Amino acid sequence: MNYHLTTMTAEHIPQIAALERACFSRPWSEDMLREELWNDAAVILVAEGEDGTVLGYAGLQTVMDEGYINNVAVDSRFRRQGVADELVAALVRFGRAKLAFLTLEVRASNAPAIALYEKHGFREAGRRKNYYDDPREDAIIMTLEFDHETEPAEQRTADGPVPHRDGV
Repeated sequence: MNYHLTTMTAEHIPQIAALERACFSRPWSEDMLREELWNDAAVILVAEGEDGTVLGYAGLQTVMDEGYINNVAVDSRFRRQGVADELVAALVRFGRAKLAFLTLEVRASNAPAIALYEKHGFREAGRRKNYYDDPREDAIIMTLEFDHETEPAEQRTADGPVPHRDGV
């Protein structure tokens, strides 16, 4: 399967909104996604197939040197093919180059997502009781801190959040 990562454009919004509705109990609307196009503190990366199909996406908000991953979703037809791994890896590369840490919340029952984040170095930092609705569930707060004093320089440099790569 060939795909590349790119930043979200207006053309991606209907597909991302449909993916939001399929994956989340409180999905972002098309209007909310459109607002992110003008938000200088946000980036939404899209895994886009050769035919323009949105395979998945991941959103990041930044405040100063802090990063918050707000959504990672992959179309069920394209799961277990490395798409989420590639999206998270791109955000981690960006974070390593530009931020002090990345953080996110994940449903306590979402073992595959927790394993993915742990693979990329995230660790449990706390819990938010009854954070999610439908069904009611705790969120695990996961954080990845970057130690720019001790990391080798080659780990801190990156081409930015959007590496262009075809294939898996």
